[in-house]
Amino acid sequence: MTHYPVPPVNRGNARKMRKAMTDAELKLWNEIRAHRLMGLSFRRQMPIANYIVDFACPDKKLIVELDGSQHADAQVARLDTARTARLEALGWTILRFWNDDVLRDIDNVCQHIVIEAGMDRC
Repeated sequence: MTHYPVPPVNRGNARKMRKAMTDAELKLWNEIRAHRLMGLSFRRQMPIANYIVDFACPDKKLIVELDGSQHADAQVARLDTARTARLEALGWTILRFWNDDVLRDIDNVCQHIVIEAGMDRC
């Protein structure tokens, strides 16, 4: 796995974010932690480049981002697009889900993650 330099402030922010997870983040984390989802290894609030991503599976270069209603704002959506482009340029695949999708339909969210990780082909 390629390691990216992480500014100390980002490392500290990631630690704080791990302790203050949203309801949707906590629900998804409980499904994917400890290799529970098809043996995939995820990290939460992982610093990559200049960003802190919600969840990352380094082995599959897969990032899962959970978005709240603020991401519907045009300016925030533009920032998300730039962030996605930068992370994709580093070789990552980014999946985005609305918080509501995770809270109401966690099974389909997990199924989509498994498919994108290529774990549905055994």
